[in-house]
Amino acid sequence: MTYSPPLEIFDRPTTPLIITRSFPGRYDSLASIGDFVRGMSEKAGLDTFAVYTVEMAVDEACSNIIEHAYQGEDIGPIACTCKISNDGLTIILEDEGRPFDPNAVAPPDLTSNLEDRPTHGLGLHFIRQWMDEVHYEFQPGRGNRLTLYKKRPPALKKNNTRKR
Repeated sequence: MTYSPPLEIFDRPTTPLIITRSFPGRYDSLASIGDFVRGMSEKAGLDTFAVYTVEMAVDEACSNIIEHAYQGEDIGPIACTCKISNDGLTIILEDEGRPFDPNAVAPPDLTSNLEDRPTHGLGLHFIRQWMDEVHYEFQPGRGNRLTLYKKRPPALKKNNTRKR
């Protein structure tokens, strides 16, 4: 018996697929956001672990939007745009809440004793670890924009070998 990878990982299309969905900026939206991102990650051809880490990174980012930008209140939406291209998946999260620059947050001290560490503050660290690129910008009048990028493995050739 021989293994044949699914046909969708061969010769990926050159036209990007872009889909945007808007979700209420509240905690009970996290499952729906996760479902959307998981589906797009799978469609992008990411492996199982990458799909999981992308979903976790987006869940953490959206939790931060709800907690910090919207202060836990249902006062605005979270727009989630997924763009599948030949080289990977780009996710853009936009909100209309208070500005928050993740670049201003110092990396956590991972060398201290576990008992001495704060119970929060690792979310941005994990987002940066799980994603290949993370960019933030604030546009007055438009709000916050967090762009997350995950590379995908190279497409396979028809003879089941990776492109070089």
